[in-house]
Amino acid sequence: MGSLGNGGIWGMGPFHDGFRRRSSKKRNTSKKESKPSNSIDSASGGYRFPLKQAVTAASLCLTGDTVAQLRHRWVRNKDTPSHSDDFTDVLSILFSEHDYIRALRMSSYGFLLYGPGSYAWYQFLDHTMPKQNVRNLMMKVVLNQVVLGPCVIAVIFAWNNLWLGKLSELPNKYKNDALPTLLTGFRFWIPVSILNFWVVPLQARVGFMSMGSIFWNFYLSSTMSR
Repeated sequence: MGSLGNGGIWGMGPFHDGFRRRSSKKRNTSKKESKPSNSIDSASGGYRFPLKQAVTAASLCLTGDTVAQLRHRWVRNKDTPSHSDDFTDVLSILFSEHDYIRALRMSSYGFLLYGPGSYAWYQFLDHTMPKQNVRNLMMKVVLNQVVLGPCVIAVIFAWNNLWLGKLSELPNKYKNDALPTLLTGFRFWIPVSILNFWVVPLQARVGFMSMGSIFWNFYLSSTMSR
């Protein structure tokens, strides 16, 4: 969120920052200039797919899932005698069991759903609350928690179960895991965003929120695989 110093909640800081910069450029350029390189026009010419934001979301989801998978295998195998102390051999053992379908599932969610959807959400927030003041800051934080947060949880659970062919188990997944995941998101993103706004220097805020996104995607991937 721009009001959070180029950061955001639910891991979308870089996407919202890109939207704000692009909006600023539009005010200073003519309509005859070439279209931005981080978007792709649809056939109708009315919608531009936010390619840069989608790729960023996919990368963060993939990174978070990779960390989650490696950590799971490391914990599982840490008491198993190793035949080699070489770091390269250890990595090759860990990646030999890597679930690439799971990785594709998470990264495709980021590319097709999370990146474009959240980018559109932040466009809406900036359009309805353009002024950068405390009131709008608090309103954006609240709306992210009560609107974006539940939507993210609902969509990623459905996407995961769709890939696994377990849509019939989706109601139980919501019942057992949705609320705990949402509350964890509240406890994680609100403090991270406040810290980002009050402490982190301006030039480091996008990177800080991106790191937060990796940890959050690590948690989501772990929750999806339970």
